[in-house]
Amino acid sequence: MTGVFDAAALANRATSALRAYDPGHDLPALRRRFGAVISELGSNENPLGPSRLATQAATRVLEEMWRYPDPSGKSLKERLSSELGVPLAGITLGNGSHELLMLLAQCFADADHPVVFSQYGFAVFPIAAAAAGAPGIAVPALPADHPEAPYGHDLDAIAAAVTPTTRLIYLANPNNPTGTWFTDAALEAFLERVPDETIVVVDEAYHEYVDAAGLSTALHLLGRFPNLVVTRTFSKAHGLAGLRIGYMLSHPSVAAVCERLRESFNVNVVALAAAEAALGDHEHRARVREVNRRDRAWLTGELTAHGMRVLPSQTNFLLVDLGRDAASFEAHLFERAVIVRPMGGYRLPDTVRISIGSRAELQRLLENLP
Repeated sequence: MTGVFDAAALANRATSALRAYDPGHDLPALRRRFGAVISELGSNENPLGPSRLATQAATRVLEEMWRYPDPSGKSLKERLSSELGVPLAGITLGNGSHELLMLLAQCFADADHPVVFSQYGFAVFPIAAAAAGAPGIAVPALPADHPEAPYGHDLDAIAAAVTPTTRLIYLANPNNPTGTWFTDAALEAFLERVPDETIVVVDEAYHEYVDAAGLSTALHLLGRFPNLVVTRTFSKAHGLAGLRIGYMLSHPSVAAVCERLRESFNVNVVALAAAEAALGDHEHRARVREVNRRDRAWLTGELTAHGMRVLPSQTNFLLVDLGRDAASFEAHLFERAVIVRPMGGYRLPDTVRISIGSRAELQRLLENLP
């Protein structure tokens, strides 16, 4: 070989335009550095962990890990169908909802069919568009001083950005990283404005934490709007982030198209078993919801008392506007083994996202505030 080999020069056009998803700090390395004292408040994990039933189910199937998992995940799909009242043919399983969001763009978007999303929507949305070689249209969000949804989705502006060639719209409700939301009625009005040929994806990764009036789930609208798709995950309220499993609910024809590109055996045998058991543990889910509601309100009050602006949230995290560049704030906490997530990557350099961790982790955060 005569020169320096650089595979980046060989990447296709779509990949050349991409920047890798940023998962935040190297947490395994930080755990080795700080040990048990670390407060991990940057990844929106469930501090109560998974259901005991899910752990037991996962343990039981470990002896079967030499076998391939059910490629269709039929048993889990049947449980989802029963729990949620949706048709079996409209359920697609994924290696986390991240994979499903990417899959939708691969199947329905291309250079001639743009993807529309909010300015401060989930980071995977523009990545999915770029990976499909599709133009990504980032619609300006609501203003920072909006009384109900600062930095939230401007549904009117998103609807206005849709053209006859728009094939895919990504929404998140509630939204990551802002924590903000829009009501069921607002979504219904939005769907009535969108052409039937444009697929509207509502990512409900934080659905289980919702308790706001007027907000429930987009599932109620699936029967009326066949172009509506809902994605969810077992990573958050169910506490199965380490197993990487999510699901998509849609019109059966959407699911059938996605099956053409879905990776074979994309959900492992342990994840399938744990997720199915987790769905059946309503008591654990209720406790997770209540603890999160309590501690979210408590932390909001504590941070507000320290002079910080805390955005309204229907998730298991808070977006905090510091009114100044967040880099030194985050660095100060980092050196004291308190990990929060600065939002510079979302072009919100004055903000940090703080997960609702355990009460001990949150106390350590408050004790170490700069």
